[in-house]
Amino acid sequence: MLAQPIPAGSAFRALPGLLVLLILLPLVSACGFNTIPTNEERAKAAWSEVLNQYQRRADLIPNLVETVRGYATQEREVLEAVVSARAQATQAQIRVPPDALTNPEAVKAFQDAQAGLTGALSRLLAVVENYPDLKSGQNFLALQAQLEGTENRIAVARRDYIEAVRVYNTSLRTLPSMIWAKLWFTDNEPFANFTVEEDKLEVPEVNFGNRG
Repeated sequence: MLAQPIPAGSAFRALPGLLVLLILLPLVSACGFNTIPTNEERAKAAWSEVLNQYQRRADLIPNLVETVRGYATQEREVLEAVVSARAQATQAQIRVPPDALTNPEAVKAFQDAQAGLTGALSRLLAVVENYPDLKSGQNFLALQAQLEGTENRIAVARRDYIEAVRVYNTSLRTLPSMIWAKLWFTDNEPFANFTVEEDKLEVPEVNFGNRG
């Protein structure tokens, strides 16, 4: 069955609506309609990168623990503390997917768990100073390079997330995007941020005792 042609009159009547749409689209974009969803997606992407880098660190820890255990079996308490802190950090990470960023308590729990793991790693690395053979081992030197790189990536990812959240949260309460938050994006809420000060976000020094 042949398709019926669209009457010329109907196409003509639809033309004004199309023209109005073409005129309004740039105006809507210019007045900030897209600002909130764009900033929201950027903040979520930044959070995903934070999770990726912390997971990268967590993946290094089993090899680190086993390497230290091979030289320092008597440091059982310190090693177990690292393993336990890693487990807690991993569990906290599972509870804070990108769609849960409006929960400050969950984000704070994640941050605290990661800080606990950082402290446990610091104590482990302090113990390593007592084992020159361990510090000079090839496996340990490789872990050193990987851990240093990961700590740098974590610091960068955290700072990027802090900035992305600042921009997104600001767009919810400032003009002109605030208008759309009130009229259209009514379910959007501010994202939780890290509570540490900027001076606490310096890259941790990872030193395996490579000193003369």
